[in-house]
Amino acid sequence: MINSMTGFSRAVGHDDGSRWAWELKSVNARGLDIRIRVPSGFDAVERAVRDGIAKRFARGAFNVALTLTRMEGQSEIRVNRPLLDQFIALAKEYGEAAPSIGSLLMVRGVIEQAEDEDDEAAVKAREGAILGAFNEAVDALAEMRAAEGRRLDPVLRERLSEIESLVRDAEASATARPDAIAERLRTQIAALLDAAPAKLGEQMEQRLAQELAVLATKADIREELDRLIAHVAAARDLLAQDEASGRKLDFLCQEFNREANTLCSKSGDSALTRTGLNLKAAVDQLREQVQNVE
Repeated sequence: MINSMTGFSRAVGHDDGSRWAWELKSVNARGLDIRIRVPSGFDAVERAVRDGIAKRFARGAFNVALTLTRMEGQSEIRVNRPLLDQFIALAKEYGEAAPSIGSLLMVRGVIEQAEDEDDEAAVKAREGAILGAFNEAVDALAEMRAAEGRRLDPVLRERLSEIESLVRDAEASATARPDAIAERLRTQIAALLDAAPAKLGEQMEQRLAQELAVLATKADIREELDRLIAHVAAARDLLAQDEASGRKLDFLCQEFNREANTLCSKSGDSALTRTGLNLKAAVDQLREQVQNVE
């Protein structure tokens, strides 16, 4: 079963001194793009998160954010006296009146929040608990992507069935058969010979006869139709595989489009042209949905 690249999850946790929350978002991307935002000092957690995403998913643009809040009673307000003294000294140096306490305290950095420092064991325990919550968020994200993939699978199969049906319509078209193509060319050649002078007509007949086989071969679309049917079978096989197949499906969509373009260019009949255009539209719809596949 395929997986989508779109998903969201959230997981929370706490210990005696802190509360934390993870938010994971993923959207479509050509490869694997991971962006992580964690508080300062959590470098080890960030590395573990990056490795965890890379091991679990093959494609997608991921935004991972950790919010950490210290509980009440775990921090105190502290005045940055060196910075405060600098502002007072500057005021005196330039002959300004002494700034009020209220204005000084509003300066960024003068008031700091000092947190109690935990010992190494407590830090390790907290990091372990935080990563445990991250793993829960990853599991939830993977399930959401899988659920979206389960909804996407029948849509892709429906598009493939539509493409297959249009290919069969093209096969059934009289203009797709070599004998019909040859007969149409013979009629065109006969009209040219009738319009040419008798002596010139004899020379043209030999030359045009040689060109007849070449033109019939170029106008034959059986090879394109065979490849389209093979691509449909290959796409269904990919949908049945238990691995990331989005890149391969995207490549097959390019091949579908190439064959559909060739079919339209070889068409000498309005009905076959309409079938070719409908085929191109179905391929575009398939490719649009494939962009969501991991």
